Amino acid sequence: MAVDVRRKVPSVDALLRSGPARRAASTLGRPLLKRMLEDVLAEVRSAAAGGENPPPDEVLLARALGRASRAAQGMVPVINATGVILHTNLGRAPLPERAARAVARAARSYTDIEVDRRTGRRGGRGGHAETLLTALTGAEGAMVVNNCAAALLLAMATLAKGKPVIVSRGELIEIGGEFRIPDILAASGARLAEVGTTNRTRIADYRAAVTDKTGMILKVHPSNYRVIGFTATPPAADLAALARTHDIPFLYDIGSGLLHHGHGHPADEPSVSDALEQGADLVTFSADKLLGGPQAGIIIGRAALLERLRRHPIARAVRIGRMQMAALEQVLSIIATGKEGEIPVFRMLRESPEIVRSRAQLLSETIGGELEGARVVRCESAVGGGSMPGTVLPSWGVRIRVPDGPSFAARLRTGTPSAFSRVEDGFVLLDCRTVTDAQIRHLARAVHYALEGDEEHDHDVHGGEDHRGGGGDPGDDPDRGDARA
Repeated sequence: MAVDVRRKVPSVDALLRSGPARRAASTLGRPLLKRMLEDVLAEVRSAAAGGENPPPDEVLLARALGRASRAAQGMVPVINATGVILHTNLGRAPLPERAARAVARAARSYTDIEVDRRTGRRGGRGGHAETLLTALTGAEGAMVVNNCAAALLLAMATLAKGKPVIVSRGELIEIGGEFRIPDILAASGARLAEVGTTNRTRIADYRAAVTDKTGMILKVHPSNYRVIGFTATPPAADLAALARTHDIPFLYDIGSGLLHHGHGHPADEPSVSDALEQGADLVTFSADKLLGGPQAGIIIGRAALLERLRRHPIARAVRIGRMQMAALEQVLSIIATGKEGEIPVFRMLRESPEIVRSRAQLLSETIGGELEGARVVRCESAVGGGSMPGTVLPSWGVRIRVPDGPSFAARLRTGTPSAFSRVEDGFVLLDCRTVTDAQIRHLARAVHYALEGDEEHDHDVHGGEDHRGGGGDPGDDPDRGDARA
């Protein structure tokens, strides 16, 4: 009679009692290690049900230790060599050094985030940032929440709950992670009133939809795609005039957070100042996109409306924490003093191709004899993060010829330091627009480790240490905030 191979799978307790597991538990924590062992053994039992013999105990333990070590380590700095400046999966905008220091100070101590130091009484959260925002934009008031979706949710819940919100069908966008404007609107308690068509909506469509029950007119900038060809959309100024006629608020969600035009931004990318000048009552946008700050949602506009938003119960649920607020204050201060060059996103957007080329040349030379197939080539970078879709920036990078591009890129990602790249036509491309000068030697080292080909070796059974990278991750340098987005 055949032996059921599932009986060969060891128990969690048996593995936890082993010497290597006990040593690892002292550094990783027994609860975490136990949970990872349970997951690994569940997978092995599933395979055993199909007749597959389980691996040796030391292999099972090594798998669990690797997972536990990664979980205990948390987020790690990565080198962004993808050329996508606002890479959502990598955290979008890297912070300027001044903002990173402010975050560290706020994390280490108490702050005056919600107290008036002159009176000692409770004050408004985010007063410093709001003062800077009104100074920079000319708005009557400002409010900061934890992201732009929260800003929309709060505004619609406050001003249009139970009422129709008029929005063009061409602006019912999905903003990432399957979160869609209609879903946010429904969660707020407002009701969707679609007008126009996907590609053409006229002011007459809005005018016909307005009733005495309308709660708001909403305009959403499709910041993560472009519709071209036979298209039409009414100017924001016309929507603002219509809203004023009927005494209802007009909210313009511009999303990407461009404060003012200039510095080569496309003419069709709306700015905060444009939206206010065109008569928007409220403008919402993200802080971690073109503004170059931390994750936050910003609402600016009429003071009376903002005061209503502050009093809504959702305002507390979506408020921003002190560390994000500290970073935002510094980014806004940098912009207010005309020192945008300190902000990594501004630097990457404006940097000339010649400077990027010199960095790519340095990377190629640093890789040097490690890889003969590394060539400096022209390429194109993208803004990313749901900003300026269709806009490409001329760039330079290092193209690497390897037998298996996807496998090599995977080793770059999982190595120490970790580096993200692009795979194009079988080649691995390291776009140097999103790499800092100080990261060049780290990126070259990442390439070296990836060439060694060790994929399943990160952690031994004695405690989950990574043996590939002898120290010096990209966070070691003064501009570690650029290991990025």
